[in-house]
Amino acid sequence: MPGANESAREEPDAAPPVGLSHLKATRAIVSTLGVLFAVSGIDHGLFETLQGNTPTPGLFIRSIGPHQQMWLYGTEDAFTLIPNYRASGIVSIAISLIIVIWSLRFIESRHGSAVFLLLFILLFLSGGGVAQVVFFTLAWAVSLRIHEPPQWPSRLLPESARAGFGKLWLGCLVLFALPALAALEIAIAGYVPGVENPELRLHICWSLLGMGLGFLLVGIASGFVHDAECSKHSLYR
Repeated sequence: MPGANESAREEPDAAPPVGLSHLKATRAIVSTLGVLFAVSGIDHGLFETLQGNTPTPGLFIRSIGPHQQMWLYGTEDAFTLIPNYRASGIVSIAISLIIVIWSLRFIESRHGSAVFLLLFILLFLSGGGVAQVVFFTLAWAVSLRIHEPPQWPSRLLPESARAGFGKLWLGCLVLFALPALAALEIAIAGYVPGVENPELRLHICWSLLGMGLGFLLVGIASGFVHDAECSKHSLYR
């Protein structure tokens, strides 16, 4: 029977990890980003499909045509190699749906990150939008560390602060997702309560994305700390 001193020595190793201990934060962040930007791709694809079986004017197009446009800046610009609006839209929707499935089910697989990036590149080339390039590139970079969280965020923090910081990722992810969805609504419909000036609406749209990006970067660092602490306690086996 172990003595009191031996039990006391074992207690620190049995300490529970920080945050939502049974959820891998990095995976949750990447999956959420994949789904969010796939929704944006579906949005582009739907509006391109509504423009019918008509040729595109070139490589750069407006996903929302003049008959569907709801406000001055509501054009949802895109790049496409497919010279037909309907075909471009159908392909964008199909790829976006595959991205949703891949992000939720297969992102942790052996080639999960590579396929994730390839799908988003295909979405970009088929008319899925240009503004999301920065975000899906960031999501891909984070996905590379799902199985091996980097240690540098933890090393930047004193040990006493790691547990608290590791709990922030989920809240930061929500604070990114909500402004991102609001910005998507503004980009399409241009609706901002009490604001009539289109230039101000556009400014608000980009400000929401900028604010969301700030929360996302903090959330990613927090997720790395969370997963590093969980790995230290051998929770992810």
